Amino acid sequence: MTEFLGFPSAAQRFLRDLGRNNNKAWFDAHRSDYEAELRAPMKALVEALDARLASFAPEIVGDAKRSMFRINRDIRFSKDKSPYKTNAGIWFYHQDAGRGVGQDAEGGAGFYFHLDAKTSFVAAGVWMPPRTALGKIRDAIAAKPAALRAIVSTPAFRRRYGTFHADAMLTRVPRGYPPDHPAGDWLRLQSFTVGRDVAASELRTAGLVTKLATDFKAMLPLVRWLNSAMGFRPATKRLL
Repeated sequence: MTEFLGFPSAAQRFLRDLGRNNNKAWFDAHRSDYEAELRAPMKALVEALDARLASFAPEIVGDAKRSMFRINRDIRFSKDKSPYKTNAGIWFYHQDAGRGVGQDAEGGAGFYFHLDAKTSFVAAGVWMPPRTALGKIRDAIAAKPAALRAIVSTPAFRRRYGTFHADAMLTRVPRGYPPDHPAGDWLRLQSFTVGRDVAASELRTAGLVTKLATDFKAMLPLVRWLNSAMGFRPATKRLL
């Protein structure tokens, strides 16, 4: 396992330059920069965090081959034909749910780290789950909203991670739930994610591993609550 020493400033500079030169010829000419400045430290970060997760959240895994999102964009159905993403991300996922993300996947809740030319952030939860999974989360909220409130509404949690991001939030409480349900705002959500920005100074050192692991621990009760609602259980040890 390669030791994570931090992201060089050149990593974000590469993403900035890629945004200005988003074409195959430029990328091919700078592929070695991508591998050395961005992909290699990302891989090392995945491995380091996976080792930490094994000790306190063994059901959540990071894999150097599966956790890192591809730099290539899927342009088949997009008007934007730029071939490359101008950000990098890694996803730590429930070992029984798989690594899928979004409405076309059956993935569970997990942890995400994002890096682009200007910003970075760490997040936890589940983004735009498919209808069946979303229904299970809503049913769990409707039945016992106090259980979720106890996790995400504490002052310390809200100060560090804020509230749920309102991605594609419905204008009304969905059919099947009382319009005046006390957790109506949560029932209108279609994603359940929280997070915090990561400062540039945090990116540059090996200490990023410890800081992200600390965030993962703090957000783990939310991840486990969401996974439990979707039918994915916590674990006491890693499956080999």
